[in-house]
Amino acid sequence: MTLPRTPSFRLDGKRALVTGATSGIGLGCAVALAEAGAEVTLVARTAAAVEDLAQQFKAEGWEAHALPLDISDINTAEEAVADEGPFDILVNSAGLARHSPAIETAEADYDTVTDLNVKAAYFLTRAVAKGLIAAGKPGSLINISSQMGHVGGVERAVYCATKHALEGMTKSMAIEWGPHGIRVNTLCPTFIRTPLGEQTLAIPERRAWIESMIKLGRVGEVEDLMGPVTFLASDAAALITGTSLLVDGGWTAD
Repeated sequence: MTLPRTPSFRLDGKRALVTGATSGIGLGCAVALAEAGAEVTLVARTAAAVEDLAQQFKAEGWEAHALPLDISDINTAEEAVADEGPFDILVNSAGLARHSPAIETAEADYDTVTDLNVKAAYFLTRAVAKGLIAAGKPGSLINISSQMGHVGGVERAVYCATKHALEGMTKSMAIEWGPHGIRVNTLCPTFIRTPLGEQTLAIPERRAWIESMIKLGRVGEVEDLMGPVTFLASDAAALITGTSLLVDGGWTAD
C-alpha cells in the first residue's frame, strides 16, 4: 500500500504580493510568506516605510522587494502589477475603518472606506488574476476580510458592508477563475491586537464585549493569522476556493 503524503506548506519559488505590508495583519502575513520561502513584494503607500521593511526582510535572509503604491489609485496599481508580475500569491490586506452609528455616517467616510476596502481590492485582485491568466499559471489570491463579513456590529455598518461585499466578490471570482487554476479565498479575523484594533480595544466596555463574544476568551494576535495565511497560499490548500477561513476564536459559532 502506498501511503499518502501531506502536500507541502512551503512556498519556495513562489512570488507573493502583499498590500498593507508595513503594519498589523499585512506585516504578519508578509513575514509568514517569506518564512515559508516566497519572494515577497511589499506594498504600502509610504515609500520610506516599505523600503525600510524590505531591508529588514533581506537582513533575515528573505527575498523581498519594496513597491510604494497607493492601491486606491486604480490605474497606477494595475500598471504596477502588470510591470512587476505575474504574482503566484496575493494577500490583499490594505484596508481601513471609520466607525460611527449608522444614522451619523458621513458620506465622505462611506466613500473613503468603500473605495479602499471594496473598489481597490476588486481591481487589484483582478489585476493579479489577469497576469496569472496571461502567463498560464495557477495562483492563490487571499483577501483579508473579517468576521464582520459574516455578522453585524454596532457602529460598523459601513465596515461590515465592505467586508460582506468582499466575501461576495471573492466567491464570484473563484467561480470564474477556477478553470484557470486560480484559487480565491478570504481570511476572516476577529479583533486583532494591531494599531487599528487598539482604537477599539482601548475602550474598556468595548474590550469586555469583545472578550465575551470570543469563545476562546481572548483577542487575537497577528501571529494567529500567520499559519492560516501560509496554509491558504500553499499546495496544502489546493482544493480550497471560494470560501472563508474564519480565525475568530468562535465568535461566529453561535
